[in-house]
Amino acid sequence: MKRAIRMCTTTAIAMGLAAAAQGSPASLKLDHYDVHTLPNQVGGTIAQGSSVNEENEVAGYGTLPGNAVMHAVFWKNGLKGRDLGTLGGPNSAVAWPNRNERGVVAGVAETAKAQPNGETWSCALAVFNLAAPTGNVCVGFRWESGHMTALPTLGGDNGFATGINNAGQIVGWAENTTHDPSCVSPQVLQFEAVLWGPNKNAFRQLPPYKGDPDSAATAINNQGQAVGISGLCGNAIGGASAEHMLLWQNNKVESLPTLGGGYWNTPMDINGIGDVTGFSDLPGDSAAAPNFNAFIWSRKNGTMNLGTLSGDNVSEGLGINDQDQVVGVSYPSGHAFIWQSGKIADLNTLIPKSASIILTDAQAINDEGVITGEAQDKNSGTVYAFVAIPKYK
Repeated sequence: MKRAIRMCTTTAIAMGLAAAAQGSPASLKLDHYDVHTLPNQVGGTIAQGSSVNEENEVAGYGTLPGNAVMHAVFWKNGLKGRDLGTLGGPNSAVAWPNRNERGVVAGVAETAKAQPNGETWSCALAVFNLAAPTGNVCVGFRWESGHMTALPTLGGDNGFATGINNAGQIVGWAENTTHDPSCVSPQVLQFEAVLWGPNKNAFRQLPPYKGDPDSAATAINNQGQAVGISGLCGNAIGGASAEHMLLWQNNKVESLPTLGGGYWNTPMDINGIGDVTGFSDLPGDSAAAPNFNAFIWSRKNGTMNLGTLSGDNVSEGLGINDQDQVVGVSYPSGHAFIWQSGKIADLNTLIPKSASIILTDAQAINDEGVITGEAQDKNSGTVYAFVAIPKYK
């Protein structure tokens, strides 16, 4: 298959990332982004960067040949990606921004065990959606020094890890043993937000919002503040499971204001100063008919709708840095965006016009403004993980 874009050399990517790490003088303005695709170490034609830390290390996933199976992948400074493996089942992935610069990665992986209750769990719905559900139990993992370790559940079968900070605290959600009547088949068991660590064997449940049976944590910053969702069991993802947006800090839980809808209210990332991005439904929604827009929340300004790209009606904020730059995706165009200084912009307008790729989503942004996500080759259709490095004038 002819490749329409030239993969930049490892040296070029590393030099670009090193320059980005030096920051930019306050007097300079962003001119454009240099975009580099990352090699899919596991051999398929679909990959995504889900996380970029302050060392410019990228974590995400790539598909194996045939694109029916995916593995978590870790790229270091543009170098050849490392296959992180699985927990015995076919699939694994890093799906959310990690905030760890110490070589530790958190994600989700399938085990070799079959689902005792026939559940599809959050993995099939949220990550492993390139093929039919495998029927395997899926749990969160901690990966360090070449070893992937399963994170414990709350007594049930399944779990899901999203974010990790420099202290080694990991957040996500896990099933307990309660058969929850608010679950939608094939989901059976109740699930709750979990904080694992910082000690490797320590974990505890984070409380849902008052009156809600189920919850999930989606991100954590280096101050130990975590965000997530709370609501009904549903099918263990979004919808009625995300009636409330939550912030956990100082052993307390707080409900954050939404954009007015009753469902799909989901924080996706929290920066070092406690500001949050995600997506939230607008009035007139339903669990089956989402109409969410990206938002930014701060203690000072509350929840602000970031809108969509021109011609679109739905958007998701996926990553935020300490400068309150937000990146995400807008639909139905399927274009990545960046929101900064009160304005939303299509990232594709900020890369060289000669580029043969479309930036289809931006998943994470670090404090130097380096972005990662998915990019599609206009000619071959291959989907790459990318890093976009800001250039200033």
